[in-house]
Amino acid sequence: MEIVALGSTGLQVTRLGIGLSEIGSTPIEVSTVEKLLNTGLDAGINFLDTAACYGNSEELVGMTVSHRRSEYTLASKCGHVTGDYEGEAWTPKLITDSIDRSLVRMKTDYIDLMQFHSCKVDVLEQEDVINALIASRDAGKVRFIGYSGDNENAQWAVDSGIFATLQTSFSMVDQKARDGLLAAAEAKGMGIIIKRPIGNIVWGKASVKSAYHQQYLERAQAMSAIGPVVGDEDPIKMAMGFIFAHPEVDTAIVGTTNPAHLLSNIALLDGGVELASETMDTLTQRYGELGAKWPQLT
Repeated sequence: MEIVALGSTGLQVTRLGIGLSEIGSTPIEVSTVEKLLNTGLDAGINFLDTAACYGNSEELVGMTVSHRRSEYTLASKCGHVTGDYEGEAWTPKLITDSIDRSLVRMKTDYIDLMQFHSCKVDVLEQEDVINALIASRDAGKVRFIGYSGDNENAQWAVDSGIFATLQTSFSMVDQKARDGLLAAAEAKGMGIIIKRPIGNIVWGKASVKSAYHQQYLERAQAMSAIGPVVGDEDPIKMAMGFIFAHPEVDTAIVGTTNPAHLLSNIALLDGGVELASETMDTLTQRYGELGAKWPQLT
């Protein structure tokens, strides 16, 4: 598994990381999570991304891989009211309490990267909220602070110069970040983490089960309706190839609850996912024709 620098942080991360939203939002046995995460670590993945609001995801990290803490970079997110916490979202107290709780849940003395999670510009402009996150960094509870989000909110976070990393949506069917956001983040020396890189695996499908996935499906269907795309017989490889063709990208996180799927993704990336120039040109051209007014999907 290829390892790269996460921006200017000094952290070294694998190109493929594990997104842990699914394990916290899906009924799943602890033994399955234990197998999943330890399989990933054994195969070389060293970047785990979770959030306080991802159900019991943080607790599962603590229960299953805290004994291997030195082997992975740990990223989480804060800002929302979760669980039985009584308080208001996006207050300094909630941010401090959330970080302290995350440390306990994940059985660790520090979190490598703590990210504000999808808050809007009006929150980002509140100095006391930002200062609470900075204070946790200065106290050694977290090593770096970042922002996770999209569209104008992500652009504000990048322009502010406050954050060490940006996590943002980017895929074949969600290319908006190419319109300056990725370049601006790279110019600031920010580490760039891509969420939803495979676009919920909608390419080539006729239907999806959720309204959320429907947005991705409609875009994929519109792009593919123009005509065949070279390489689309393997949509996951095509999706990965598209993402990593962009040198600004440091790591991409993919979520799964299936250890076999995780190993398949690792093998795919290790085997090489470089796309033919014709494929890249087709994907970018079609998005350009159809997606001028498509925002990043949050």
